[in-house]
Amino acid sequence: MSNTNDAADDRSEERRAGAGSVQSVDRAVSVLEILAKLGEAGVTEISEELGVHKSTAFRILGVLENRGLVEQEKERGKYYLGAGVLRLAGAAAIRLDISQEGQPVCRALAEDTGETANIAVLDGDAAVNIMQARGSAAVTAYNWLGRRTPLHATASGKVLLAHLPAQRREALVTRKLPRFTEHTLTTAAGLREQLTAALADGFACTSEELEIGLNAVAAPVWAHDGAVIGAIGLSGPAYRMERELLPELAERSAKAAAELSRRMGYAG
Repeated sequence: MSNTNDAADDRSEERRAGAGSVQSVDRAVSVLEILAKLGEAGVTEISEELGVHKSTAFRILGVLENRGLVEQEKERGKYYLGAGVLRLAGAAAIRLDISQEGQPVCRALAEDTGETANIAVLDGDAAVNIMQARGSAAVTAYNWLGRRTPLHATASGKVLLAHLPAQRREALVTRKLPRFTEHTLTTAAGLREQLTAALADGFACTSEELEIGLNAVAAPVWAHDGAVIGAIGLSGPAYRMERELLPELAERSAKAAAELSRRMGYAG
């Protein structure tokens, strides 16, 4: 009986802790919204807006300040939104912009080749597909939209990985590389060689590395500041996208990438 009561107490405590965590997150978001509305505010002002004690408001502000989401004007004690918010907003804006500008380019590439065209962006240690258009030859209804795919086993992933800063790229290259098929590259040396080729060629190709019977090509999309912000490419069945055809399809993807880069403000 005692064990049953202990388990019930533990679950009750977990629920209370969970509720407290959600409340803390809600209050932190509210602080950001208050500062966005007011421009700047002191602890007293923020605590009154939130309906909490000043010490609670101060703790929330301390956490947000440590993460760079708010900053404090030391002389006046006022808080305002920090550079961290701009960083997050910029990342969101890039994703929205590439989705919007990429729609016609992605559709045109799919129509031109008959295959499935995708746009992917980096999402931590993976590539996530944010846009898809199916060409006339795409007989399957497989949906890549929103799917996170491994960097080392996909054409888009290799493009994104190749253009990362050297230290971050090396950290991802030297970690354990999962095998998905017999063709998946699982050695750091082999992956480095392919990334070097992707930089030299301006595109990357994969042949049945993620799934048997699936080939793909991709090329980088550049932002106005010269940073690679995504990859656009094609995927299709290996019997139609044969190995010897991949360079040609990659060149067509590279032309689409150049068009999308121009739309994103890249002048290079």
